[in-house]
Amino acid sequence: MQLSTIDPDEQRAWLQLARSRGIGPTHALRLFNRFGSAVEAVAALPRLISTDRWPNCVLCSAGQADRERDAVARSGAHLLVYGDSRLPAALREIADPPVALIVRGSPALLTGEGVAIVGARDASANGCTLASRIAFDLAEAGMTIVSGLARGIDTFAHRGALDGGGTTIAFVGGGADVIYPPENAELTAKIAACGCVISERPLGAIPRARDFPRRNRLISGFAKGVLVVEAALRSGSLITARLAAEQGREVMAVPGSPLDPRHGGTNHLLKQGATLVENAADILSFLRPLSDARMGPDRPIHPSKAESAASRRHFAPGGTATMASPRRQVLTLEEQLLQLIAMEPVAVDELVRQCQASVAHVQEVLLELELDGRIDRHSGNRVSRRAA
Repeated sequence: MQLSTIDPDEQRAWLQLARSRGIGPTHALRLFNRFGSAVEAVAALPRLISTDRWPNCVLCSAGQADRERDAVARSGAHLLVYGDSRLPAALREIADPPVALIVRGSPALLTGEGVAIVGARDASANGCTLASRIAFDLAEAGMTIVSGLARGIDTFAHRGALDGGGTTIAFVGGGADVIYPPENAELTAKIAACGCVISERPLGAIPRARDFPRRNRLISGFAKGVLVVEAALRSGSLITARLAAEQGREVMAVPGSPLDPRHGGTNHLLKQGATLVENAADILSFLRPLSDARMGPDRPIHPSKAESAASRRHFAPGGTATMASPRRQVLTLEEQLLQLIAMEPVAVDELVRQCQASVAHVQEVLLELELDGRIDRHSGNRVSRRAA
């Protein structure tokens, strides 16, 4: 197990800066650069606050920081602060690097080459399948898969990486021990056991809307490149793509039908110069030298091995806090199917698997949708959305 390489007093001071109200990572680093250490920066803050140089700042006390450090240690997680050699070098280089991270899992896994896979929460069945396949094959090739543990594309990217026998890292908006969304409890536990769940926020912190854009800079910052699988024009995934470009990372996108709003963002990225990606080989061909890539462009992609293996596995979440709200609305089978069916044909068997409903029930609802003129049938027992 890797131990902290930083002086305990300096570690405490960094945590105080991270938890002080009105500072943030950028100001914390400015204070560090001005005073030469986090300890000296914290010592100077009361004077700066009293002279109105920092009127909105509320300093986190040493006692508060120590109690949080103790809680992290008791949970089995790790506290990584700026200056700790375990903090990934890629994150130290971004414009607003994190000054304190809580890591569930092994920090030793944070040295791998990362590829971020992100996209829509209300993703289509085809999009989820493709995210899982690409993650599976990248993991087999030794790449670390990075995402945000959200519903949809993120979830399938993490699952594919795990079933490819690789490492996956989840940067989350709430505390590293908070399960969000609630249905990902088992997946979160598996990631913590075989990869890392990472947060800038304290243990037990409930995710807030403003936490996710800040989290996105860590997803893009850790990775060598960001792949957007599906995204609408106003998707949060485009924020991640923009941050990746600003950080000098490769931006990649999967093309899609112009009739499907879920591809509006990815097609826009491609128009702006993003690299077009259809499979894992496309990513490896430019993120790694071809001589080092362990798969060729003609290597068959595993059709659904990653997803089916994930659905058979059960693992205890253990030691985590489940977030009770916001509560997810329970969707009817018709609503689930309309969410999963895109303009590109998708196999009915895949819809049955993802909805976890009986074949007869799915076929019954699909017939109603077809009679209503909302979907089209295709050869090979496939269906697609009908263009408006």
